[in-house]
Amino acid sequence: MAPALTHPTGVNFIDEQHRPVHSDASTYYGGEERFSRSRTYSASFTHGYNPKRPPVFGDEWHQRSRRMSHDEKSTAPRRFLIDVEETIRVVLEQEDTDGDFQISVTDAGPKLMALGTATSNGFKSFDIRGTYMLSNLLQELALARDHGRKRIVLDEARLTENPVDRLSRMIKYSFWNALTRRIDGEGLEIICADPKNRTGRVNPRIYVPHGEPAMAEYYRQVAREKPHLNLDVQVLPPKPDDPAYVKSLNNKPGILALAMQEVDNGKGQKVLKGIPFVVPGARFNELYNWDSYFISLGLLVDGYVNLAKGMVDHFIFEIKHYGKILNGSRSYYLCRTQPPFLTDMALQIYNQLDRSDMDENRRWLKRAIQAAIKEYHTIWVAEPRMDPKTGLSRYRPDGLGIPPETEATHFTHILEPYAEKHGLSVLEFSERYNDGSIKEPELDEYFLHDRAVRESGHDTTYRFEKRCANLGTIDLQALLYKYEVDIGTAIREVFDDELELEEDFALTPFPPSPESYADPSRWERSTSRLQKSEEWFRRAEWRKGIIDKYCWNESKALYFDYDTVQGKQSLYESVTAFWTLWAGCASEEQCWKLISHSLKKFEVLGGLVSGTEESRGKISLDRPNRQWDYPYAWPPHQIMAWVGLERYGYLEDAQRLAYRFLYMMTTAFVDFNGVVPEKFDAVKLSHLVDAEYGNQGIDFKMVPREGFGWMNAAYQVGLTYLSTGMRRAVATCTSPEVFFGQAPNAQPSYSSQAYAAANNDPLGLAMDTLKLSSPVMQPTTLSQAPPALEQEQPENQQTQHGSHAESR
Repeated sequence: MAPALTHPTGVNFIDEQHRPVHSDASTYYGGEERFSRSRTYSASFTHGYNPKRPPVFGDEWHQRSRRMSHDEKSTAPRRFLIDVEETIRVVLEQEDTDGDFQISVTDAGPKLMALGTATSNGFKSFDIRGTYMLSNLLQELALARDHGRKRIVLDEARLTENPVDRLSRMIKYSFWNALTRRIDGEGLEIICADPKNRTGRVNPRIYVPHGEPAMAEYYRQVAREKPHLNLDVQVLPPKPDDPAYVKSLNNKPGILALAMQEVDNGKGQKVLKGIPFVVPGARFNELYNWDSYFISLGLLVDGYVNLAKGMVDHFIFEIKHYGKILNGSRSYYLCRTQPPFLTDMALQIYNQLDRSDMDENRRWLKRAIQAAIKEYHTIWVAEPRMDPKTGLSRYRPDGLGIPPETEATHFTHILEPYAEKHGLSVLEFSERYNDGSIKEPELDEYFLHDRAVRESGHDTTYRFEKRCANLGTIDLQALLYKYEVDIGTAIREVFDDELELEEDFALTPFPPSPESYADPSRWERSTSRLQKSEEWFRRAEWRKGIIDKYCWNESKALYFDYDTVQGKQSLYESVTAFWTLWAGCASEEQCWKLISHSLKKFEVLGGLVSGTEESRGKISLDRPNRQWDYPYAWPPHQIMAWVGLERYGYLEDAQRLAYRFLYMMTTAFVDFNGVVPEKFDAVKLSHLVDAEYGNQGIDFKMVPREGFGWMNAAYQVGLTYLSTGMRRAVATCTSPEVFFGQAPNAQPSYSSQAYAAANNDPLGLAMDTLKLSSPVMQPTTLSQAPPALEQEQPENQQTQHGSHAESR
């Protein structure tokens, strides 16, 4: 039967506020409950009559008639009168057969429940059927409980809502808010929680950079005003990324202070307040580097420009005080950065800032570009990351000992042979190795590469096994090419071709060579001259040359990483080769070869996998799967490919790949209680990943509250690529094989003309035959200096997702 209602006998529960059906939970469930003494069917309950039908199971299943398409339907929207706590109890008891507080396709319940209708005051009932409706019911009940509601009038339309609209709405109005943090007196308790902390000390600790006395005093004042926090405030030394010092903090982990702003406290006084930012979610409860770039793309789609801008402010602060954009804002990340995206992130936000104060906008962009130039010279083209012989940059961070943020048993299989050699337990050996009393050069080399893998963002993959610090990866070269073009373009178009650097640091010599890097004392200082665009365009042109020389493989039609120690390409096939399209450093011919010959190697049913199965090699108990290898698909790889393909005019290929990924996301959302995970197995279309530490973003009760940062962004960005028909097809969970009429590894159409012909699209054919004056397929070259900042790509090629996408 329908869950019982517990309101007073003879009383009608009413809801006359008629809130928008698909509004966010705070709007829909806000307000108070109201009752009326009007006559209703429920008055008959006083005589003990309950008309609701009992549930039917087992052999009696046939007694419950099936709804047919010709059944009589009410013209008015159906609404249900629900007792929140009782219905939660019944739903979980009847449908959640595996006890995980979620309703999914793997649960063995009847997937059917009767709910009393609001128009009859619960006297009549209507059946809710299927995983999607029942999981939505559970989610809505949990949200109603969050808002203190005991009874609700629930629109059926919220249970049958188009899944694409529902997920996009939840991301925009719920998930981003749930992932937003601030480091100040109000936000410390949440942000200081660190699931990666294995020291056993859970009291919060914050490290404040040297040279910020006002900030340090602010946090001391917070500690005094909130003694229950047991907040430990520490001030870092002037050089906080010294490897020995960072290792000494392993047993004292803490959050790192980020940028703050002065605000009026309402009493005419200025006080410090943390600038909000978005974290990835789950065990990653701090500001991350490359996660933040992709998150910002989603924030911009959803209109949260100031929130994205604040994240750039934090990166500027990190470069000033910590020397780099950190891997993450915890003490154990002080030696490590991640793939650089600052220039593109800043330019995209700049193009969406309020145009009412352009002078302030330019001042903000100036700070971002100045910070990017400092990071470029002091991190990415400075040793040890720079290889002066080839001119390639590498992921090669400083650091000592075993990375403390990993799971307790992560390195057990590596350490066991060394522990046995010294006659120690793994724990004892780890302690002695970390404190330096045991020397193992071979192990030092292993952890050098392990730290490099983590700096690359691709932790872990067989692509980088025991060699990452030696590799000039194709993805890093593409990102630095983009830095150089972005910086040159911004200097020329926004700053009248002159940019003064206010911080003093060494400018690395150009072009790089072992001789020019031999004596850093002879290098120019940043304050000695103005920055000109021409220098940055020359740097980009030179980098494109070394990318072609060392990373492009003509016979294989693919870019590869280059091993600077062995002096040869590393022939692991990685989807990051397509980052060259995003950056614009591939020629038209290289782009065509990438798409026509190599794209099919990575394209599977659910989008693009990280690498090919052949490159990964065989998997066994002794050689387990790694999460950044085949068959796993990650949001960064998808978004970079979509943008790159669109940039070079291959929009249909970008749309096809976006459809595949969003189809996989939507089916998981529909079948598994609204889940939005960190990554997917794109071959099996499954978020149930068992590689390494499994998946993130899937451990929630009743209702998903955060999703996962860059997966949320991929959905919002991906939707901007889909046509109306594609969006409808994704909403009905139409398989890509059905929608596109081909298997994922079949030879796809590689031109808009072929795509249009295959789909009998006369408009597409007509558009393809137009003679356009602008060179659609021409990426920026340095012999033809990049166009104006807001016109970096030709008008007919303008992407919504490139650095200068003013149309977003």
